[in-house]
Amino acid sequence: MKIVAHSDHAGVELRLEMVEQAREMGHEVDDLGPAVGEKVDYPYAGAVVGHKVAAGEYDLGILVCGTGVGISMAANKVAGARAVVCSEPYTARLSRQHNASNIVAVGERVVGPGEARMIVEAFLTTEPAGGRHAQRVEMLKALDGDISLEDLRKMGPACTG
Repeated sequence: MKIVAHSDHAGVELRLEMVEQAREMGHEVDDLGPAVGEKVDYPYAGAVVGHKVAAGEYDLGILVCGTGVGISMAANKVAGARAVVCSEPYTARLSRQHNASNIVAVGERVVGPGEARMIVEAFLTTEPAGGRHAQRVEMLKALDGDISLEDLRKMGPACTG
């Protein structure tokens, strides 16, 4: 699999661990940095990975910032990016199975290196389940466009609230 990784300056060390884990698993990883001591803002790093994954240049993405939250929010602003913040492997696995997430975001101030390696392994070894989850993933994709709540409701069961 072809993977792209990026972080802000608060996530450099953990990103390096995650990239190493992905490479040890046999994946091709393009690590976009930054290097230790370089400053990069998380909205930029998240948007870069979001665009590259959404455009199909890469199969999946890895993002790291202080908490994983800001960088994932930036990535999710890009149509076609489905970034998930993970602090343990269970969420990484289920987000791939149920939501077809294509970018994993982790916080260096939240997750240690060992846990980050387990998150990478769970994320990269899990495929989207399809089946009953496929309709919901299609609804997520529809939200990338200009869809009304009424049209979204027609795609599947929804609450009336």
